[in-house]
Amino acid sequence: MNVTHASPPDRPRTRIWPATLLIVFAALAVLAVIWRVDTAPRTDDAYAYADTIGVSPEVGGKIVNLAVRDNQAVKQGDLLFEIDPRPYRYALQRAQAALAQLDAQIPLTQRSVNAQNYSASAAKAAVLRAQAAAKQTSDTLARMEPLIAKGYVSADELDRARTAQRSAQAELDAARSQSQEAQAAVSGVEALVAQRGVLEADIANARLNLEYATVRAPFDGRIAGLKTSVGQYVSAQKPVFTLIDTRHWYVIANFRENELTHIRPGTRATVYLMSNTGQRFDGTVDSIGFGVDPQDGGESANGLPNIQRSINWVHVAQRFPVKIRVEAPNADLFRVGTSAVAVLRTTRDASDADASHPGAPS
Repeated sequence: MNVTHASPPDRPRTRIWPATLLIVFAALAVLAVIWRVDTAPRTDDAYAYADTIGVSPEVGGKIVNLAVRDNQAVKQGDLLFEIDPRPYRYALQRAQAALAQLDAQIPLTQRSVNAQNYSASAAKAAVLRAQAAAKQTSDTLARMEPLIAKGYVSADELDRARTAQRSAQAELDAARSQSQEAQAAVSGVEALVAQRGVLEADIANARLNLEYATVRAPFDGRIAGLKTSVGQYVSAQKPVFTLIDTRHWYVIANFRENELTHIRPGTRATVYLMSNTGQRFDGTVDSIGFGVDPQDGGESANGLPNIQRSINWVHVAQRFPVKIRVEAPNADLFRVGTSAVAVLRTTRDASDADASHPGAPS
């Protein structure tokens, strides 16, 4: 009697399929993550940013009118504060009075100069007359001297001729001296005209300082760090508070260096703030950082961003700041330093595709 035994089911083979599927799904998931990271890099190491300036007056003085409060929104041209204008108003009035005095002095000086020129001309004419008289008496004396030996001229006549010659020479010397004095007394108005230009510059500077006593907002923004009040003395070129430029908002997103391959200016981005994750904002990459503090124990590079690494005992990829310009920011949500999340939508261009396929025809 033949007994046929049924073969047991292939249990090991049925157990392989779930493990295989799990491996395949895991591999697909890894590939999807890699593709996602490559085409849409994302980081929560980001924060909102806007340009700021320190509002400082051009002139010093006491604040007599503080027209804003801390965290207030202002428009371009709005009054921020006023410095006591009286010293600068008085300086302007003083310069204007000095100019008016000079303008009155110039015509008087011109008339005096004209009189001095007339006197100098008269003195020159007197010199010419004295020269003619001296020449005449000298010629007369020269003719009379040979005649006295022949008895044609008496000794008394010769003495009178000599006296006339010496008198004419003395008058000539006196006339020359007066002419020199008259010429030296002649002065012009050129120096006064040059002084007028200096006073006009002083007036322009005083008027500008008076305008500087009133400080207005250079652009739309929001006041920050206001810690002063009316009566406080402020110095020129020293900030009184900070003005945030709310016309343009950015998100500074720190991406790992191995994620920068396909990021370039113009790359589209989506950002949202941690204070309100329900609102998403579109933006574009404005620029990519080209330097950070390496934090390698050496000297810090002055002025470079200092980005902390998450693990300092393992060699991890460095992060570089990517500046994203937000296209339609919500003025009520965006604050400088607010935590944010940024997602970039990168695209591969033809050069990237050629680089990834070395065998492609050129």
